[in-house]
Amino acid sequence: MTKTILVVEDEISIATLLKYNLERVGYEVLLAHDGKTGLETAITHVPDLIILDLMLPTMDGMEVCKEIRSQKFNIPIIMLTARDDEFDKVLGLELGADDYMTKPFSPRELVARVKAVLRRFTTTPSQEVEMDKTFYQFGNLQVYPERFEAFLNEEPLDFTPKEFELLVYLLENKNRVLTRDQLLSAVWNYDFAGDTRIVDVHISHLRDKIEENSRKPKYIKTIRGIGYKFEEPKMV
Repeated sequence: MTKTILVVEDEISIATLLKYNLERVGYEVLLAHDGKTGLETAITHVPDLIILDLMLPTMDGMEVCKEIRSQKFNIPIIMLTARDDEFDKVLGLELGADDYMTKPFSPRELVARVKAVLRRFTTTPSQEVEMDKTFYQFGNLQVYPERFEAFLNEEPLDFTPKEFELLVYLLENKNRVLTRDQLLSAVWNYDFAGDTRIVDVHISHLRDKIEENSRKPKYIKTIRGIGYKFEEPKMV
């Protein structure tokens, strides 16, 4: 089935370039040139992935991203900006963006990232048959990787695709100490120029969702000066 990409970009030349390169590799592309139209298109068409510019008329990319996440759409979002600003990058990730690219960028690299994200979050018919064979339970936390579902105290949890991928990777490596660079390489799947703050932001989000007290986590432990470890709580 053809995947649909929504490009929300006010610079017509960039939007046209992205549309051309994405269609060349077989994607259907929807275009929106302002934030409000982009949000409406996302809600109406529910694309498989959104490429979202930060600086947009009518509604900026941060607000669009925040609104999409508030409505519980688990659509991967790659955010674009002309400013290589650490604050913007971290804020975008905190609001629920899964990836971040600074203009100017290589269309080839962007297409590669789109493919990687869609590959990680597409379930094939053969995988559906295997659904539930991989299952994690730790105390009141239950995680079903193939179904992209998790529950805490039998209540469903909402994750962005990147948050969920990070959680599953931690579970797969239970009781192993993982450095921030290891997590960047495994989950983000490319060189993020050593920007380990991205890992910290996502770990913070996970703790807010799966820990009873995010300040005193019992699952995701910080290993000072190294990274993180997912630990199964000891039975009392």
